[in-house]
Amino acid sequence: MKISVIGCGYLGAVHAATLASMGHEVVGVDTDAEKVGHLARGFAPFFEPGLEELLADGRANGRLTFTTDMDLVAACEVHFLCVGTPQSKTSELADLTYLEAATRSLAARAKAGSVVVGKSTVPVGTVHRVRAWLAEAGVELAWNPEFLRQGTAVKDSLVPDRLVYGVDDADPAAPAVLRDLDEVYAPLLHAGVPRIVCSFATAELIKSAANAYLATKLSYINAMAELCDAAGADVTQLAAAMGLDPRIGHRYLAAGLGFGGGCLPKDIRSFRAQARELDVNSVDEWMGLVDSINVGQRARVAEIAAELCGGSVGGRRIAILGAAFKPDTDDIRDSPALDVALRLVESGAHVVVTDPKAINNAGMRYPQLQFEEELTAACEGAELVLLLTEWAEYRALSPDALAEIVARPVVVDARNVLDRDAWHEAGWTVRGLGTGAPLAEASVR
Repeated sequence: MKISVIGCGYLGAVHAATLASMGHEVVGVDTDAEKVGHLARGFAPFFEPGLEELLADGRANGRLTFTTDMDLVAACEVHFLCVGTPQSKTSELADLTYLEAATRSLAARAKAGSVVVGKSTVPVGTVHRVRAWLAEAGVELAWNPEFLRQGTAVKDSLVPDRLVYGVDDADPAAPAVLRDLDEVYAPLLHAGVPRIVCSFATAELIKSAANAYLATKLSYINAMAELCDAAGADVTQLAAAMGLDPRIGHRYLAAGLGFGGGCLPKDIRSFRAQARELDVNSVDEWMGLVDSINVGQRARVAEIAAELCGGSVGGRRIAILGAAFKPDTDDIRDSPALDVALRLVESGAHVVVTDPKAINNAGMRYPQLQFEEELTAACEGAELVLLLTEWAEYRALSPDALAEIVARPVVVDARNVLDRDAWHEAGWTVRGLGTGAPLAEASVR
């Protein structure tokens, strides 16, 4: 099929490359000329494992092109709306400015009878507004929410857990819209990926509802971590035992610094605002608690750092391992690691941050922080090391080798990923979150 993807940010670039790999002829459109230039040359403007290989393949076989020229969508049969919906600067709801601009521009060019498919995460009820923006175009509409995870987005696109189609059952064109979507995703459906057809409102809510549940699970285990510290218990053992219950499962049950990024925090706040507008107070209050527990983890880590430095981090050299909000991405949006770094700097610490992929992004956004590409340079002379993003190379660090570089072998494992026994044997004091580790042995007196 001939397909356009409107918006070539994180979602759109991955989606366009994936569709081309399925054999479709895809044109990606974005207003950012620099981004389009990178993509057109086969280079991803952000780090995502496997994406550049897909871009290179699409470029080589001629099925994938990128442009700033919206007129090139006129020949396409299906159009995917993949523009960003960031949190509004004036409320917790999503900002639909970019979605509206893209939709109106598409409406002026799309051929009659083509299908517009929304993939952006939006508040429930947005479809009614999109329909109004498309009113004069003579096109059909569907909503097909995305479920990508940064770091595994290519896999999530090629081997998704499910496909969700939101359509209007009362629309006589609905069966034709479903056939078009089935043709788009034919390789996935043939491979047995589950297909769910639902109403527009359900499709709009699914992504936010799923993220709200995952955020709840993460905040729950972090609340348990605080309880474990108070009781002298170990949250890693607690989570391991809980996860064996098939009703609970292990995924998203790892206590630590909490979540960040451009999706989960934004989505739960938007979800909360939507519930408030619909007078569903239970969801509003619930999401507020989940959000506050998550943000509270950052303050907890900063407090632990101060305790390990004898009550104050003022004047202390502290190395922070991690700037990205999670491993396998260079995305620093709402990064818990950088939040902690800023808190420590504001308290007078000399902080040096390192990260395998996110140094450039972080350096441009936070010039008040010091960054080092090399881990050894960041840790040299450190009186405290904080592991805040669980990159594989940090999990595999040699405690013996690192002990020779730092001024004082004390580490806060804010992701609970280090082998504590091995690090203790190497002379380190290790403090996790919810591991019940004593502070006194490491305090500077």
